Amino acid sequence: MSLQREWYIKELKMSEEESSHRPLEVEYSFYNAVSSGDMEYVRENIKEGDFTNPEGMGTLSHNSLTNLRYHFIVTVAMITRHCVEAGMELEQAYRLSDFYILKMDSLNTKEAIANLHDSMVLDYTGKMLLLKKNSVISKSITMCIEYIYNHIHDRITIEDLAEHTDLSPSYLSRLFKKELGIAVSDYIREKKIDKAQNLLKYSDFTLVEIANYLSFSSQSHFIQTFEKLVGMTPKKYRDHYYRTSW
Repeated sequence: MSLQREWYIKELKMSEEESSHRPLEVEYSFYNAVSSGDMEYVRENIKEGDFTNPEGMGTLSHNSLTNLRYHFIVTVAMITRHCVEAGMELEQAYRLSDFYILKMDSLNTKEAIANLHDSMVLDYTGKMLLLKKNSVISKSITMCIEYIYNHIHDRITIEDLAEHTDLSPSYLSRLFKKELGIAVSDYIREKKIDKAQNLLKYSDFTLVEIANYLSFSSQSHFIQTFEKLVGMTPKKYRDHYYRTSW
C-alpha cells in the first residue's frame, strides 16, 4: 500500500473518531507565556497537568512512554525556537535543549519525564523573565554577554570584547558599567564563579582542573576569588552541595 493511500485511509478513520488535538491558540498561549517570562501562567499550566493529559495531545506512538518522550522533544523544540525569537542567546537556547533532551532520554517512567518537563519549562521561563528585566540592554552589551557566555573558559579581556563589538575599550567599559551597573572584569569574574559552582556540584573535576578550565592564573587565585564571592572555599562548597540537586 502506498503512503498516500495509507494516509487517506488513516485520515478517514480519524475523522470518524471524536478525539481531536488541542486548539492551536492554546499551544501558542503556552509557548508565548514561556518566551515572555510569564511565570504565573506557566506555573498554573503545570498545576493543571496539561503535559500528561492524553486528551488533545495526539498519538505519536502507541507506546505511552514513547509517546510522552516524543511530545517532550516537540515541546523543547518549540520552546527553544520561541525563546530565541524572543531574544534568548541562540547557543544558550540550544545547549539547554540538548541538555534536557539527553536527560529525558535517560529516564524510564512517565512520572520522571513529566517532572523533568516541568523543570525544563520553569528553567526556560525563568531565564526569559530575567532577560525581559534586562531588555534595555543595548546590542553591543548583549554581544558582550553572549561572547562571555561562549568563552567563559578563556581568559577574556576588555580588548577582546572591544574587538568583538567594534568599540573602543574605554567606551565599552563605560557603556557596560552604565547599562549593567557592574564593571566588565567583575561581571566576567562572577560568571566564572557561577560556572565553577556548577562544576563543583555536578562534576568530579579537581580544584586545579576547574581553575585551569576557567583560566584562573592559579589554584590559589581561584580559591581566593571563589571565597570572596561565595562566602566559603570551593572545598567547603563541594562538601555541602555536591550532587544535592540531582
